Parts: sequence; C-alpha cells; structure tokens
Amino acid sequence: MPFAARRSRLFLSAFLCLAAFGTGARGETIVHKSISYFTIGGRTAAELDKELERRGPMLSSTGSRHPGATRIRFGGDVTYVQSGGRCRVGNARVTVTTKIMLPRWKHRATAAKNLALLWDTLASDIRRHEERHAEIARTHARDMERALLALPSDKTCASLQQTVARISADQVEIHDRDQARFDRIEAANFENRMIRLLKARMAKQPR
Repeated sequence: MPFAARRSRLFLSAFLCLAAFGTGARGETIVHKSISYFTIGGRTAAELDKELERRGPMLSSTGSRHPGATRIRFGGDVTYVQSGGRCRVGNARVTVTTKIMLPRWKHRATAAKNLALLWDTLASDIRRHEERHAEIARTHARDMERALLALPSDKTCASLQQTVARISADQVEIHDRDQARFDRIEAANFENRMIRLLKARMAKQPR
C-alpha cells in the first residue's frame, strides 16, 4: 500500500487571562467541535495516494498536505476575587475548539470491492486518529481548568494573573507534547495497524 502516515498539525492560540472581579469559585470547560470534508478522486490505490497528497490539508509545520488534520485552539478567561488583602481565582473558564478535516472519496460507490475495502479501512483509521487528537485536547482543557482553580491565593491580582498566564502556557506545552507523542506512536505502528484492520474487515466480508 502506498499510503503513508503523516503528522497532524496543532494550531494553538495563546490562553486568554482576562482580569475581572467576582464571587464564587467554579470552572466551566466549553468544547466546540466541527468536522469538514475535502473531496478526492482517483481510481486506483496509487491515484488515491496522489489525491490525498494533492488535496489534503496543508500544514505549515511540514509544508506538505496530509490525509487528515485536526486544528486545535485553546482560549478562555479567568476572574479574580479580592478579600482579606489577598487575591484568588474566582472562576476559570477554558474553551477548546477542534476543527477536524477528513477526506471523502467521490468514487467510493462505484469502486471495485478490493479498492473499496482498502479505502474504507484507511478512511476509518484517519477519522479515528483525528478524533483522538480532539479527545486529547478536551482532556487537557479540563486539566488546565483544574490547575487554574487549584492555584493558591496571592498578595495581588496582578501577580496572580502572571501565575495564571504561566500555568496556562505550561499546560498548553504539555498538551502539545502529548499530541506529538501520540503521532509518533501512530506513525510507528501504521503499517502493522493497517494490515491488522484490513484482515479484520476481510474476515467480516460475506463469502
């Protein structure tokens, strides 16, 4: 099979820490997820591979196109409460927006059985891979929220806001490393995974 595993690029925005004053201490992780498709042609496995390289999402990190991608953006805001000469986090709201881009093959309905089987296996694996990227992002958004809410009070809200900014940046870096680690593992296992998935699908085919 000419298909190759390729890394998905993460687009991470700076976490927004907006100073305000309020009461209570609570968190509210907000998740936005969308899926879009790009259409490819091709009548053979080699042509499908070329179509993915030609029409897949362009990633600035690699300068090449990929069979699928997940763009991720973190944001949010934090409110601060002053009491007893101290400042504490009152509310932390983390938002994570994931935009998944997947391929759609326009000739799937008329494809030969073996090629359709190959495509279905690959397309399913691409979708699973990108959905996992989105899941990792959601998990880290909740981790970030908990880390912010757990911060101890500080002498001033200005100094606490600096701590919030640092913790937010650290959490985004941890997230980025986890995403990169996931891509490395997926790339290393791509060939064996595809063979296993193809065999499993073939075993389910009617005789």
